[in-house]
Amino acid sequence: MASDASPAVAPPADHGAGRQTILQRVASLRAWLFLLALLVGFEAWARAAYGVTFLGNTFNLQSIAIFAVAPLLLATGQTFVIISGGIDLSTGFVMGLAAVVAALVVGWANAVLSPPFAVLMGVFAGVLVAGVPGLVNGVLVAFLKVPPFIGTLGMFGVARGVAFLLATGTTVPVSNPVLAQLGNGRLWGVPWIVIVTALFVLLMHYVLSQTRFGQHNYAIGANAQAARRAGIDIRRHLVRLYVLSSACAGLAGVLYTARFSAGAAQAGEPLILDSVAAVVIGGASLFGGSGTILGTVAGAFVIAVIQYGLVFVNVKPFWQFIAVGVVIIISVLIDQAQRAFAGGRQSE
Repeated sequence: MASDASPAVAPPADHGAGRQTILQRVASLRAWLFLLALLVGFEAWARAAYGVTFLGNTFNLQSIAIFAVAPLLLATGQTFVIISGGIDLSTGFVMGLAAVVAALVVGWANAVLSPPFAVLMGVFAGVLVAGVPGLVNGVLVAFLKVPPFIGTLGMFGVARGVAFLLATGTTVPVSNPVLAQLGNGRLWGVPWIVIVTALFVLLMHYVLSQTRFGQHNYAIGANAQAARRAGIDIRRHLVRLYVLSSACAGLAGVLYTARFSAGAAQAGEPLILDSVAAVVIGGASLFGGSGTILGTVAGAFVIAVIQYGLVFVNVKPFWQFIAVGVVIIISVLIDQAQRAFAGGRQSE
């Protein structure tokens, strides 16, 4: 007896979904693609115009890595904040405050302690003092419901004023052989400040990607109400978050003092935009809920390569601002397109 059942027909392949997956992967790697394009472009430019190599020069690579240290440290803390849906505009002058405090403490401790212990005290003091503005930022945002943009902008001014008061309006020189070695010494040809930064960034990558703190951060940024219903203490988390951001700025300030043997209140002033730019270029969404430390690393190196590369090929430095701005705009447009496309797919 013949069966009336129709033979099973396999559903047609969703080629659109396949293309979407590929586009998503390309978009998620945009910072690394920007970086690759810049490196290839500057190498070709240097060879064509001057007959020299850009990537084959060890000094160039070391200089780019050193250029990236401070923006990357600021951007690492900024990554956590932006993923949560906030922003921290105080980090530049928190870095300057930490630089001044570290220089003052090391200078004072030189008279009573050996050089290594004087440096340890300066590092501890710089990072600890930097955490205070972060604590205030966290309380303002989490408990007093001040918008992050306004609260951290206010702390920007406070940290700036305190740093200049402590420094009496000038830079604070400091002489310590261990501090000088940290700032300008090398291990197997790699600058110590680059090694310290790499180890710290790897630690923060682990915290964001592998710990409950990082998971809660993504959850709050994606949907704060759902995170609260899931039992996450959002206020406590936000306070910790802004303290972490300021601590990253504090470490950047300490390394600045080590590199230049002086603390300056304005040390991080030009890096405020760069820290946010590195996070955005690295793929984090300003709406919160997405972003990675590795993407931020690529974003920081994109900025460092632009800044150093344009100088290397003898282009006026003012073009740096234009180039970085264009890359930021492209990154934001890509993020907007991703969100719009994802929203359209979900509504189908």
